[in-house]
Amino acid sequence: MKRIVRSSLLGVFLSGFLHAEPAEKPSAQPAALPVAVPTQASDELASLLRIGAAKIEQRDWDSSEIAFQQVLAAQATPAQYFEALSGLARTYRLKGDLTKACAIYERIVKDYPDEIALPGIYLDLGRTLRALGAYRLALNRFYSVINSTLKLPTEGADHYRQLARTAQFEVAETYFQSGDYAQAYRYFTRLNLLDLAPADRARATFKSAYALTLQNDHAKAVVVLQNFLALPANDENAAEGRYLLSVELRRLGRDQESLAAVLDLLRIEKIRTQTDPKTWIYWQRQTGNQLANEFYEQGDAASALTIYQALLELDTMPTWRLPLLYQIGLCHERLRQQDRARLCYQGILDAVRTQKADPAADKALNFDDLALMAEWRLKSLGWQDSIDHQVSAFFTPAVPAITAPATTPAVSPTP
Repeated sequence: MKRIVRSSLLGVFLSGFLHAEPAEKPSAQPAALPVAVPTQASDELASLLRIGAAKIEQRDWDSSEIAFQQVLAAQATPAQYFEALSGLARTYRLKGDLTKACAIYERIVKDYPDEIALPGIYLDLGRTLRALGAYRLALNRFYSVINSTLKLPTEGADHYRQLARTAQFEVAETYFQSGDYAQAYRYFTRLNLLDLAPADRARATFKSAYALTLQNDHAKAVVVLQNFLALPANDENAAEGRYLLSVELRRLGRDQESLAAVLDLLRIEKIRTQTDPKTWIYWQRQTGNQLANEFYEQGDAASALTIYQALLELDTMPTWRLPLLYQIGLCHERLRQQDRARLCYQGILDAVRTQKADPAADKALNFDDLALMAEWRLKSLGWQDSIDHQVSAFFTPAVPAITAPATTPAVSPTP
C-alpha cells in the first residue's frame, strides 16, 4: 500500500468541508518509516473502525460518520486511514450526501493508485456518479474497475472476476437509466454470453426484455420475457415480468394470451407468494386492475369479469373487496345478468351498513360514495326493468278469447 503522510490525508478529508489548509501532495521520494503507534491507541482505532462499520449496517449514519472522523483525526496507520476514508465515503453515499461521497472517493483514487482494494472504490464511485446523473463519468469509472482488475495479482482471482462482472452489469444498468435502451439491451444481452450464475442470468434477461418494452419492440419483448419466465431461477422480478408479458401481449392484440398471462399471475404458486407476499400481491393487483379495466373499456366484459372475480381472492379487507364488487356488478349489467348485478350492489350496501353499526370497526373508512353509487345502480336496474316490462306489454299483441263454435242442429233424414 502506498504510504501517505497523515497530514496529507487529513487535509484531504477536511478540505472543502471545514476550510482546512490545502493538503500536501504525496512525495515521490520513498516514504519515511511510519511513526510507531502505541498498541493501546492502535486497538482503540481498530475498535472505532469496527464501530463505524457496524453503524453503517444499522443505518446509523451520524454515528458511523463520527467514528470514522475520530480515526482520521488520530495518529492512524496508512491502512487504518484508508479504511476510515473508505468507510466515510460509503457513509455519505448511503446517507444520500452524494457530493461529499464523490469528493472522498476521487481523492482516494488519486492518493492510493496502487491500493489493492481500488476496484471496489471505482465501483462505488461509479454508482455515486450515476446517482448524480453523471452517466458518462460513471461509465468511465466502471470501465476502470475492469481495467484495474487486469493488473492485480492472481491471488483472489475469483473475487476480482466477480468485481469485473459486476462492473459489466453496472455499465448496462447505466445505459438503461440514462435512457439509451438500445445500448442497454445490447450490453445485457452480451452478459448472457458469459458463464453467469442462474440469478445473474435471470436478472440480465429480465433487464434486456424491459429495455425492449421501452423501445416498443413488443414482439421481441414477448419472446425474451417468455424466456425469462422459463428460467429455473426464482427471480425477484418474476412478478413484474409476468405483468410486462401481459401488457405486451395486449399491445400485440393477442388478448386471450394476455388474459392467460394475467390469470397465471393471479394464481401464481403459493410458494412464491409466501416467499415475497408483498411484491407478488402488488403486481397481482397492478396487473389485474389494469388489464381488467382495459378489457371492460373495450367491451370484453366477460374477460374483465373473470379477472375481477380472481382479484377478489387476494384480500378480504373491505377497502379491497367492495370496489371490486362494484366493478363486478357493472360487468354483470353489461352481460345482461341483472339479478347477479343486484346481488353485488346489495352486498355493498349491506357491508356498509354493517361497518357503520359495528362499534369495533374502523370509523376512518368511508364508503358513503360507493354506497350511493351502488344504490343508484339498484334504482337504475329497477327503472330498466319497469321500462322493459312496459315496452314488452306494448308490443305484445292481445290474444282474442277463444269461444266454443255454435252447434248446428241435427238434420233428420228424409223419409
